Amino acid sequence: MAEIGRSIVKMDVDKLLNLLNNALADEWLAYYQYWIGAKVVKGPMKDAVIAELTLHATEELNHAELIVTRIVQLGGTPVLSPEEWLKITNCGYDTPSDPYVEVILDQNIKGEQCAIRTYSKLLDITREADPVTYNIILTIISQEVEHEEDLSALKEDLELMLAKRK
Repeated sequence: MAEIGRSIVKMDVDKLLNLLNNALADEWLAYYQYWIGAKVVKGPMKDAVIAELTLHATEELNHAELIVTRIVQLGGTPVLSPEEWLKITNCGYDTPSDPYVEVILDQNIKGEQCAIRTYSKLLDITREADPVTYNIILTIISQEVEHEEDLSALKEDLELMLAKRK
């Protein structure tokens, strides 16, 4: 099966697999960052932020599922150990050591902006070379843009609420 899946790709499949594994590491780290952030966040609008972070965590996990499925279809091996995630990530991981809502929102907005840049490059690379991966990445980047908008809206609401208190 992987032979046919690989045969439609008009680029170096090993390079594509590396890029997909980098994105997979990003998704696992994003999942955990959202998930743990929802557990530790404190401050005004905490409940709204928890709801958003929890939803985003679920969606990041779904992105990981899409990517790992494509890696396997291409005959590759998904990154197998969490120790590798930080070594191959594009976007890194921001430890939520300051649980204040604004800090958590800023960390996750930064992560989404990195994800959008990463997936934008993957779209450019796969547009003509691999329509299957391209469609997967298009689905993911659409949600990443939505995540950034959701988080930015929450931050804007928080800023407006805090400004009215002054």
